[in-house]
Amino acid sequence: MDKEKVHTDQKIKLLFRHRSMEMGGVEKVMLSLLNHLNKEKFQITVLLNLNQGELRDEIPDQVRKVFLAEGKEDFSKNFLIRKLQLFLRKRKLNKFRENPKIIDQQILKENFDIEIGMTYNDYEAVLNSTNKNSKKVGWFHSEIHLPKLQPLVPKILEHFPQFDYMVYCSKRIKDLMHEHYPNLDYPKESVIINAVPIEEIKRKAQLEGSGEMKKRSSIKPELAEVHAENFPEAKSESKIPQFISIGRLHSRKGYHKLMAAHAKLLQDGFAHSVLIIGDGEELPNLLEQRKKLGVEKTFVFAGNKMNPYPYLKNSDFFIMPSESEAWPLVIAEALILQKPIIATKVGDVETLIAHRKTGYLIPYETDEMYSAMKEFLTNGKLVSEIRENLVGIEKQFDNKKIFEEIEKIFFNLVQSKI
Repeated sequence: MDKEKVHTDQKIKLLFRHRSMEMGGVEKVMLSLLNHLNKEKFQITVLLNLNQGELRDEIPDQVRKVFLAEGKEDFSKNFLIRKLQLFLRKRKLNKFRENPKIIDQQILKENFDIEIGMTYNDYEAVLNSTNKNSKKVGWFHSEIHLPKLQPLVPKILEHFPQFDYMVYCSKRIKDLMHEHYPNLDYPKESVIINAVPIEEIKRKAQLEGSGEMKKRSSIKPELAEVHAENFPEAKSESKIPQFISIGRLHSRKGYHKLMAAHAKLLQDGFAHSVLIIGDGEELPNLLEQRKKLGVEKTFVFAGNKMNPYPYLKNSDFFIMPSESEAWPLVIAEALILQKPIIATKVGDVETLIAHRKTGYLIPYETDEMYSAMKEFLTNGKLVSEIRENLVGIEKQFDNKKIFEEIEKIFFNLVQSKI
């Protein structure tokens, strides 16, 4: 299916291939490119395997959107019919995978100058394109040495040399790749950090009156701020400090360790709550852990939010307890809203945060999370200094330069200068 657009032949034709549009950092990066690449110079198409995810309708109007199969949002609510639809969808996608010529000739119906895979899951589709004249560009966001990535590494290593250009979203990601696989036949490459939509973040953070959240105390009950009544030892008039974290519920995001630190802090008398914005496959395990620890009222899972920024704005602190990240956009978002941040020292986080000046950096350990959270809860002087240092922090993000670098890569590829 296709959302047709009018294009001119003079523009460079870009095709972004991606699985779906669930809420995530990679999807946000892609949307920033779709919104900010020069519309006078580029004709952009997005091909989704599935028209699925919270962000599927966020693709800008000037971009042609094509998809291979319907998303779950469009399936029947009837269990048996839905099961049949999933089976038929899987069979349809297998057909496309086995014969990619059908996609190029019957669905896309045009050739492109550049085809782009925004993550390693998209590489195979890009490289299997029957358009052999297009330049192939990949984005890479992952720490290649992580144990959980190892089953996918052979395929990643097979795909890398087949690209014409590779973009790393952080210097650490590139360095790790070359450190672990120095003899790989790398394509031309560069490090380009993710763009940060500064004005959009600030504007959406103010949408409390018209969005899901009018004010912190008016969120629906299961998402409400945890007030002092849940802490008999606290003064009744007190507002309990709230930590917030935003991310997919995946084991590498470290929410199991954050919850353990949270429970220990409560046991030691440090009243606070934690709000998690996001969803994912780890939720059942986290809910079971929450029940065992007895923190159902103070460790709240709010699910995905199309606009998480009012929640972020109205929380006291932001915490990112991840085992691994590249250049985490969510850290930049928290900085823009001037939230004191606790973050694990992963990826390029140390290029974003100065320890004890614009945030608090820790190793990926439960005890370290406990100590850092305790510091924020008890050291008002440190928190005040961090807040002061965050004023004007947005100046460190140069979006114009980022998009100019990407556009230059595309132009040079088409003109065969790379």
